[in-house]
Amino acid sequence: MSPTGTETSLDTAAGQPMLDQTLDWAAINSGTGNLAGLGAVASKLADAFSALPGDLTLLEADPVESILPDGATKTTERGRNLHLTVRPEAPVQVLLTGHMDTVFGADHSFQSIRTLDDGRINGPGVADMKGGVAIILAALTGLEASPLRDRIGYEVVINSDEETGSHGSAALIARAAQGKAAALTYEPAATPEGLLAGARPGSGNFSIVITGRSAHAGRNPEDGRNAVLAAADLALRLSKAKGPRLSVNPAKIDGGGPNNVVPDHAVLRVNMRPATSGDQARAQSHLDAAIAMVAAEHGVHIHCHGGFNRPPKPLDPTAERLFQLVRDCGARLGQAIAWAPGGGVCDGNNIAACGVPVVDTMGVRGGAIHSGEEFLIVESLAERARLSTLVLLELAERGRP
Repeated sequence: MSPTGTETSLDTAAGQPMLDQTLDWAAINSGTGNLAGLGAVASKLADAFSALPGDLTLLEADPVESILPDGATKTTERGRNLHLTVRPEAPVQVLLTGHMDTVFGADHSFQSIRTLDDGRINGPGVADMKGGVAIILAALTGLEASPLRDRIGYEVVINSDEETGSHGSAALIARAAQGKAAALTYEPAATPEGLLAGARPGSGNFSIVITGRSAHAGRNPEDGRNAVLAAADLALRLSKAKGPRLSVNPAKIDGGGPNNVVPDHAVLRVNMRPATSGDQARAQSHLDAAIAMVAAEHGVHIHCHGGFNRPPKPLDPTAERLFQLVRDCGARLGQAIAWAPGGGVCDGNNIAACGVPVVDTMGVRGGAIHSGEEFLIVESLAERARLSTLVLLELAERGRP
């Protein structure tokens, strides 16, 4: 394509009303559990993305199970997920993903948006990731202004539960990833300077239900089986597995009661983050062995709920080529692009596990996400929209990273 044609697409993308969209979407609370707020945002997103060609739907999420403090299983509803399919018959297919939910619930104190003295925008979800969703729409609008558009098809998934692990949308993302040459996910950049997250660890969340036997703490404690003590023992055993390639965080123990009763119930919450698939297998083996030993030594019954819902995301050669393509496109635009391993996890982990190369920090430059200090650097909206558009155009011409 001629340089003039490329510039037209880039200018089209950069000229989209991304800031206004970000502010509009971020003004609505869309914490993962706020179904009303998520519904309102999903409707706005559907209206905005309907400007693109293709088949757009709002899909119901899969039901999600969680363990309550008393050990009972609860089924939780999640918000609907936006799904757009454009030109599925095109020779090159890509996936773009983002999320509409935030970590700030309807009753959280962080609800307002303000402009800081230096021009940055402070507000819930402006960086993570209402701004990123606006960039997706702008980049695809720029792509649609190019004669190369017929060479490339795409699916877009904007899910409603990424912040809690994408349990209700994981199957949708896995289906959308099938057959894709590459994927772009719009988490904010890893640093305000624009660093991309390269390799990521995996993540597993576990709710471990321990059932013991109650007894009087003074008259016959030997007849009891202390579930809280077993939970504490299990937490300590699991923490011994941590090291440079595996983080283990026993986060909470629910259970217990009056001081004069041996507690017969506890729930241990644990997060484990392995660096590689091999580390994940070793972590699972350690978890299984520790549970078996604690159950036997304390005479309790233990049920483990949960698993590794975010597989490790190594930087393999195919992924490296996609990162290099993004870097080269950035250089053409005067943007210095670099990457480094990241400690967090996101939907990019799940996409990579499907065998699709993914760059998952294509969103805005900003920072302090998941806090009341979250901010968006406004000029990064146009910068990143240009970058994504150019990457998509290059994929259309090359066919693969």
